[in-house]
Amino acid sequence: MNNYCAFSKEHNCLKWTDYELTRYELEESDDLCHSNWMEIQHLQDRVTLLEKLLRDAGIEIPSEY
Repeated sequence: MNNYCAFSKEHNCLKWTDYELTRYELEESDDLCHSNWMEIQHLQDRVTLLEKLLRDAGIEIPSEY
């Protein structure tokens, strides 16, 4: 696929523009998902540590809602 279109005045292909925008959005969403996943893992590790500290102190952990 290339950015040339014989049927357009400017010879720009609309499908190419759409492709570039879609690719950019996918790259951006991939970066955001990766960052979110890293934060979720960090928070899950913290919850695990806090639950262990509560158990070690003899404090009962309430059941999940």
